[in-house]
Amino acid sequence: MVIYLHGDLGAGKTCLVRGVLNALGYTGRVKSPTYTLLETYHAGGFDLCHFDLYRLQDEDEWESAGFRDEFNGVNVMFIEWPEKAVVPPADLIIDLEILQAGRCAVLKAFTSIGQICLKQL
Repeated sequence: MVIYLHGDLGAGKTCLVRGVLNALGYTGRVKSPTYTLLETYHAGGFDLCHFDLYRLQDEDEWESAGFRDEFNGVNVMFIEWPEKAVVPPADLIIDLEILQAGRCAVLKAFTSIGQICLKQL
């Protein structure tokens, strides 16, 4: 499953991933992949990959890093700043917006797996 996370810096993209991991029973440290570009986790029977592509300079950097191999049809992929690389299409897009009091999240499904996920929420 591929999930795009959209929102300004500080909108809560990594916080959302942390919340999903915690809900799946993950008790370890969840850090932003801002500098590593990718952090991987295993929780709730899932292998999750959390990408933060904000610092990518160009699409060649994505290709040379070998990240495409992570898209194996089994992993759950959370991708911040997906427009910075050529990544598979999203099953689900989550748009986060900073409000004066809290955040607003808009979720949109684009595939049948995305629809199933939304129904479970």
